[in-house]
Amino acid sequence: MKIALAQLNYRVGDFENNVSRITETIEKAKSQQAGLVVFAELCVCGYPPRDFLEFDDFIRRCDDAVAIIAGNCHGIAAIIGAPSSNPAAKGKPLYNTAFFLADGKILAKAHKTLLPNYDVFDEYRYFEPNRLPYSVVEYGGLRFAVTICEDLWNIADDPLYIRNPMDELVKHNPDVVINIAASPYNYNQPEIRRSILVRNALTYNLPVIYVNHIGAQTELIFDGGSMVVDANGGVVAALKEFEEDLKIHELQNADCKMQIAKNDSIPPGNFQTFTSSNSPGKIQSIFSALVLGVHDYFGKMGFSKAILGLSGGIDSAVTLVVAARALGAGNVRAILLPSQFSSGHSIEDAIALADNLGVPYDIVPIAATYDSLEKTLQPLFAGLPFDLAEENLQARIRAVILMAISNKFGYILLNTSNKSEAAVGYGTLYGDMCGGLSVLGDVYKTQVYDLARFINEEKEIIPLNSILKPPSAELRPGQKDSDSLPDYSVLDEILFQYIEQRRGPDELVAEGFEEAVVKRVLKMVNTNEYKRFQTPPILRISPKAFGMGRRMPIVGKYLS
Repeated sequence: MKIALAQLNYRVGDFENNVSRITETIEKAKSQQAGLVVFAELCVCGYPPRDFLEFDDFIRRCDDAVAIIAGNCHGIAAIIGAPSSNPAAKGKPLYNTAFFLADGKILAKAHKTLLPNYDVFDEYRYFEPNRLPYSVVEYGGLRFAVTICEDLWNIADDPLYIRNPMDELVKHNPDVVINIAASPYNYNQPEIRRSILVRNALTYNLPVIYVNHIGAQTELIFDGGSMVVDANGGVVAALKEFEEDLKIHELQNADCKMQIAKNDSIPPGNFQTFTSSNSPGKIQSIFSALVLGVHDYFGKMGFSKAILGLSGGIDSAVTLVVAARALGAGNVRAILLPSQFSSGHSIEDAIALADNLGVPYDIVPIAATYDSLEKTLQPLFAGLPFDLAEENLQARIRAVILMAISNKFGYILLNTSNKSEAAVGYGTLYGDMCGGLSVLGDVYKTQVYDLARFINEEKEIIPLNSILKPPSAELRPGQKDSDSLPDYSVLDEILFQYIEQRRGPDELVAEGFEEAVVKRVLKMVNTNEYKRFQTPPILRISPKAFGMGRRMPIVGKYLS
């Protein structure tokens, strides 16, 4: 049988578009003589639908969409994902369901058992885990074990009812495993995902067909990476990453087409150090993820134009390149906002970058505005030294100007803060922390530099001076980030171990970090939770991003 893997970009709640894309793809697969086409988890409504699942009308529209899609399945079968009602009196009202459609109707359903309830996932809030007997679907002379995402990952969050769906399904002698998924991107995920699929194929001696989402839904980015793995652990078909794709794979027998040695399989990854996230391949994938994240955030929200403050520094430079690549240079506007503390080379670097990209820019000096506000505040500040208040005043002036231009011309302001700054509170509320979307909020400072070098691989786009000069907010004469923070190579490793690896202060000191530095950094992280609570959505590219995947108390004593 020829099986089509359909990797599409859905939009949460956009039933008309989602159904149209699915039915068009069914016809396209049918024209290529496919007998079955497989779509992703909850593709009908988009993922994650979150509290839309609590609206009866939303569920009704899901049901109607499934019926429409089923009506288009003649001469071809399809597997789609959608919520379905739980008829039982007990438990949650919904299942997370894979529908097997054929002959114009629903031939079978498979409900998800292992509901993820960690990091960005919260499926126990809405869905009942499957507690029904397992069965395979027979169609076209083959027996399909249909599973949903974590049911193949063997991640169970229900301590009272843990069972492995695959162990149950193999008792029914399937010929092939189908897994439909909504697996968000992080820079480790492609390797981990592949190792899990290979492990299952080898464990159960069955080919595995895996279909994932692509596209971004606010902060979550889906990279695709759909594939077919044969019974010996060989990847015999792979779809594109960060792009829509449709691939027809001819499944001739239970072993698929290719035979490879079992010891060629990829072992599960063990990502314990920050430097492992900075390999060239991962930096390239992070860049692709950020571009897709910005593109889809704007496209799916109905926005078209972005604005940002361009300082001549590395963060705003990388953000501008990402925005120009995602939206087109003509749809991005850079605003240079120099103060009396801005260096001449920073202005020159910002102009050079805008010219290299073909991005329109304006220069709006803030010195006069700053002097006016300083004069207004002089009666209150008389006799007090220049300090953080005056520094933050500059950042807030810039935010007011950027938001005024945004409102006047219909731009969305992009936030340019990086993860290192967000972690330790090295930013100004209602100043440089403003924006509708945080592009680099999950990218550590050292990774920003790696992204800049990647951008410049073929030719110099970001001026070399922006990469080489010591980082500075330029809010006072001679200021450098190192005046307030440890060196970023040290800071980022501590932050990574604490945030991503969840290692406490004693463990960090035992690993060789200076105790005073550890205590200082961790205190900054924890006491600035209130700032992060007020930041814009952050594009997620790491295993542990600020936002919905890291839920920390704002008020707490731990390490404070």
